[in-house]
Amino acid sequence: MAGFNDVDWSTIPAPTDDGGTDHLVGERMPAIALRSTSGAEVALDELAGLVIIYAYPMTGTPGTALPDGWDSMPGARGCTPQSCAFRDHAAELAESGVNTVFGLSTQSPQEQAEAAVRLELPFALLSDGALAFAQAMKLPTFVVDGKTLLKRFTLVLRNGVVVKVFYPVFPPDANASMVLDWLRQTTS
Repeated sequence: MAGFNDVDWSTIPAPTDDGGTDHLVGERMPAIALRSTSGAEVALDELAGLVIIYAYPMTGTPGTALPDGWDSMPGARGCTPQSCAFRDHAAELAESGVNTVFGLSTQSPQEQAEAAVRLELPFALLSDGALAFAQAMKLPTFVVDGKTLLKRFTLVLRNGVVVKVFYPVFPPDANASMVLDWLRQTTS
């Protein structure tokens, strides 16, 4: 999408590894279903094969201002570039054996549906607005303007078990390439 590649990542503060995902490798997905932008509920404990779930704080909505200081919060900026990178690498991910890609945030399904259409995403976004998944998995979060948002990370699942975590993710637009590189090294 025009404009998202114009980010000078050297001016955006990088997040640091606070250990927020250290416990996740080996964890099985909980018996929780999340609403997706396809309109269906996705039962996380029933995910089969190789699945990528990339988490992001929130996508901006055209005409709505981002929270004050958004660009100065480490790890906040970059949700659209991250989603577009996964969109742009969807075919390569499939060729590398990935069955499904999901984006994940605490935004409402309506907010996510707008982003999925606007960004022309070939995969569904999942809403954890009630924080059920975040709490069950003890996922890293932060609070902005009274809203709990997920920190940016990516989970690689094999038959519902976390086998790899990317955290922190920076720059966000390189996340899909990082996942692809890891998949190629792991399967070669």
